[in-house]
Amino acid sequence: MKKTLSLLGSAIALIATAAHAQTQPPADNDLVAQGQYIAATADCSACHTLKGGMSYAGGTAFKLPIGTIYAPNITPDREHGIGAYTEAEFSRALREGVRRDGSSLYPAMPYPSYARMTDRDIHALYVYFQHGVAPVASSPPANGISWPLSMRWPMTIWRSMFSPDVRKAQLNVQREFEDSATARGAYLVEGPAHCGACHTPRAVTMQEKALSNADGNIFLSGGDTVDGFIPVNLRQDNRTGLGRWTEDDIVAFLATGRNRQGESFGSMSEAIEHGTQHLTDADLHAIAKYLLTLTPRQPNAAAWTYDKAAADALQHGDVSARGARVYVDHCEACHRSDGHGYAPTFPPLAGNPVVMSDAPDSLVHIVQSGAALPGMEKAPSSFVMPSFSRNLTNQQIADVVTFIRHAWGNNAAEVNAATVAKLATSAPTPVLKNPPIPLN
Repeated sequence: MKKTLSLLGSAIALIATAAHAQTQPPADNDLVAQGQYIAATADCSACHTLKGGMSYAGGTAFKLPIGTIYAPNITPDREHGIGAYTEAEFSRALREGVRRDGSSLYPAMPYPSYARMTDRDIHALYVYFQHGVAPVASSPPANGISWPLSMRWPMTIWRSMFSPDVRKAQLNVQREFEDSATARGAYLVEGPAHCGACHTPRAVTMQEKALSNADGNIFLSGGDTVDGFIPVNLRQDNRTGLGRWTEDDIVAFLATGRNRQGESFGSMSEAIEHGTQHLTDADLHAIAKYLLTLTPRQPNAAAWTYDKAAADALQHGDVSARGARVYVDHCEACHRSDGHGYAPTFPPLAGNPVVMSDAPDSLVHIVQSGAALPGMEKAPSSFVMPSFSRNLTNQQIADVVTFIRHAWGNNAAEVNAATVAKLATSAPTPVLKNPPIPLN
């Protein structure tokens, strides 16, 4: 019976695809390919493709302070997707946050960043979604936002206050840079890749506090919580940013999710899996060159310096420091007594910006729930750090996190059991598509 239903579903999908093709003029294959590349750059799949679902059929849930919204179907199905959109309507939705029916999109859609996208890229993206994507006749669940917050008309006011004028945004990204590669990187980071949507803090009214580096050094200085994790500072801060990363470090991270400095986790792994790993080396280097130009958010902060005191103590069997015994029993085998790990397989903890962040949320969640790093095209192995929430008490997690944040010169603030207990209520669950290699 299941096999029959599967065959029937496949037949329906083929008929729908054929019917759509008959209503559309033939497309330029090169333009479709270009649009597909831009879709990867813009990370469209990560939001609009539900895990295990049809490509771009929507359904991914976003939990916002006002409730839960679901990513819409953006396949070319005319009833359930965007098949009826003209290119002008598509462009307006993407760059101005206005749907075909004239109502406003919630800013979970990063149209303030997409406003910077060129007409050429918008055209290629439109052609791709009309001709390179199979239509899917299904709709995601209804948004879970209670009235009166469910009313969309106030978003018109929000857009007028915080969403940039398209022409001004395009001129902004065309400002002068030292070379064409850095200019290209700025366009990708500030525009289609919408890095600021996660890595820039937001105001109480939910807008990003800066949309480009021209707005000041708060841009990409670290964002608010996303799925339980704190997006890191991408500026040149030595302790909490990318100040000790090289251009090749950044390129390797964006291509594989791992490098000698650390590994991706949470939503960033999805952004790499669906997006940046598919970019050309030239574009990855352009992004890296641009990020290396961003001045530190805290230029006068002391630089991280390795301190071997904790390593010496552990190597001599001294576990008297708070959390040291837990670290030896559960962490040392992979991350070593000196905190250097075995990069790029097991990331270093010594000097790790995530470890030294003001907010311990990400580190606590990784210990609580583990972390999953999917295989990438250039690094096919998948790795999983196990969850310790069932093996360790809140106090033990607080102790070991405090040890990691204190050791090897990290010198970050301690963590208490109450904070761990509070964070446990929002602990994320790592998900991998590929069979993992356990790290325990």
